Amino acid sequence: MTIPTRIAVIGVGNDFRRDDGVGWAVIELLRQRAAGRPFPAGTVLATCDGDPARLIGLWEGADLAVVVDAAHAHPARPGLVHRLELDAGRLQRPTTSSHGLGLGEAVELARVLGRLPGRLIVYAVEGADSSLGAGLSEPVGAVVEPLAKDVEAEVTRHRDAAARS
Repeated sequence: MTIPTRIAVIGVGNDFRRDDGVGWAVIELLRQRAAGRPFPAGTVLATCDGDPARLIGLWEGADLAVVVDAAHAHPARPGLVHRLELDAGRLQRPTTSSHGLGLGEAVELARVLGRLPGRLIVYAVEGADSSLGAGLSEPVGAVVEPLAKDVEAEVTRHRDAAARS
């Protein structure tokens, strides 16, 4: 039995700003894996520059949205991954996005407009280098593979929970 669900997996960032491209790198790896092991029907893998309107458009109507983004924290611990979940309509976040308007603003705008996904999970990766250029720093590059596995596990758990309901 196929459970109609919509899952949005979104990599936020800019792959020409070094570690800010971590979300895009995770999506690229997930796309490669999906060629041999497809995601459940209704799963969308997308990249976004972080613009709040584009983010909202990507996750609107989704039962589950998983967002991967680079983050700044003080003090920085490059490569450290924070898993954040929407709580009571507001994102609890100890870090800030590496974009001018952050993910928190997109969440708040979506909440006010009634356009949040059913469930929102954010993986925020602390970066080491957001200078111009391509390629991730070593500590951030090292988390791409395990983070892709974590995202796949989120999607699988959601699919399994939807099948039980």
